[in-house]
Amino acid sequence: MGVTGGGTTNVPRSDVADTVLKRLTATYAAAADPERAVAMRAYMKDVAPFLGLGTPERRALSRTVLVGVPRPDETDCTAIALRCWQLPEREYHYFAVDYLRRHIGRCSSGFLPVARHLVSTVPWWDTVDALASHVVGGLVAADPKLKTEMDAWIADDDLWIARTALLHQLRYKEHTDTERLFAYCLHQSGHPDFFIRKAIGWCLREYAKTDPEAVRAFLAREQGKLAPLSVREALKNIGA
Repeated sequence: MGVTGGGTTNVPRSDVADTVLKRLTATYAAAADPERAVAMRAYMKDVAPFLGLGTPERRALSRTVLVGVPRPDETDCTAIALRCWQLPEREYHYFAVDYLRRHIGRCSSGFLPVARHLVSTVPWWDTVDALASHVVGGLVAADPKLKTEMDAWIADDDLWIARTALLHQLRYKEHTDTERLFAYCLHQSGHPDFFIRKAIGWCLREYAKTDPEAVRAFLAREQGKLAPLSVREALKNIGA
């Protein structure tokens, strides 16, 4: 259900998804602002077309869309997410991310292939980072056996999959698997892309709020292996 082994989407049947998508497309389209959409698309480096809905307005519209809609099960979450991702405008993707953030606790570890599809399809930081920390992170926290999947993701050629592995523990605080966190940072320390180097610094900076001495010790021990950008980000709130 959801995504096959070959990565193709298989949208399951869902009455909840039928209701949500019918309401969603009508409500969002009626509020579209074409002029604003041009500026939003340019800001997001032309990753996708936009309707021109700002975040507060979009989330208010989303609340009206969901009035009276029953709580979803995993099939409903899969159908809604995949159907939103089939629509070109980015706001529909944002709706799906917000919906999954709210309901990821209703999904099993079997949802991970769907999450991977969302991360790797029309990828950019605006959807990937929330999927990483709230959706993938939630799945792994609920089923620690998925840590081995993250071990594979950190070595993936797709930089957005690797970024997701780096960021999936972003909200774990004292429950962070520190050994994996540091190992993942080292694994990708030589990556040339800005988004990986930034993610290394970000996940270290976030964990430093919980254990600053552990982060300082890691950076000192591995001095010279991490990019300057990563180190600056990691130390931003705790100093050298």
